[in-house]
Amino acid sequence: MDFPAPLRTGRLIRRYKRFLADVELSSGVITTVHVPNSGAMTGLDRPGSPVWLSSSDKPGRKYPLTLELIAVDDGADDKGTLVGVNTIHPNRIVAEAAAAGRIPELAGYTKLRREVRYGKASRVDIVLEAPDRPPCYVEVKNVHLCRQPGLAEFPDCPTLRGARHLEELSAMVAAGCRAVMLYLVQRGDCHTFCIAADLDPVYADGLRRALTAGVEAYCYTCTVTPQTIDIDRPIRINRP
Repeated sequence: MDFPAPLRTGRLIRRYKRFLADVELSSGVITTVHVPNSGAMTGLDRPGSPVWLSSSDKPGRKYPLTLELIAVDDGADDKGTLVGVNTIHPNRIVAEAAAAGRIPELAGYTKLRREVRYGKASRVDIVLEAPDRPPCYVEVKNVHLCRQPGLAEFPDCPTLRGARHLEELSAMVAAGCRAVMLYLVQRGDCHTFCIAADLDPVYADGLRRALTAGVEAYCYTCTVTPQTIDIDRPIRINRP
């Protein structure tokens, strides 16, 4: 996924009300920006952190700048690790990678649809279809939490919606379909993934039951730059 225009740079002053942050731009101007992330963003809200912002020229938009990337100090070098914080992007990143055959677990399908209604009152992120096999329902979750070096975790706060998705994926398996839970880590410094059961035991239990029911789970990291965010490699999942 390429950013359509060069990102602006700045430094984080503070994040508040979940969807807002104050940023000092490289020009010295202080402005409020939109934060497209409803999670806790633990470890990603440190004041002074370098940030990258996209700009919208949509008329009437209250906050034309959107927080896209933040650099976290990983101790490896002066630049730190770039982390994608926009939770809107993972669906597109996975869809593009699946269509290009870059996710072997999702290969062999001839049609890809996004945001398809299913379950009781939900939309699944991706449905893959082919004439000779059952449809595959794919739910994509954004991951950026890293409390231990090399370990990506999800979720970073309780998610009742996420638990409901696991139940609906299990129902699709029971109906004869294939169902996949794909965790996308918008950072490249992790080699293992696990569920943060201490933060959301309900979700952890829900994933256990979903896996037992036949739902598949995979996790991929990303290569993140100020120009693009792309699928990189699969990493091991420590089962809950």
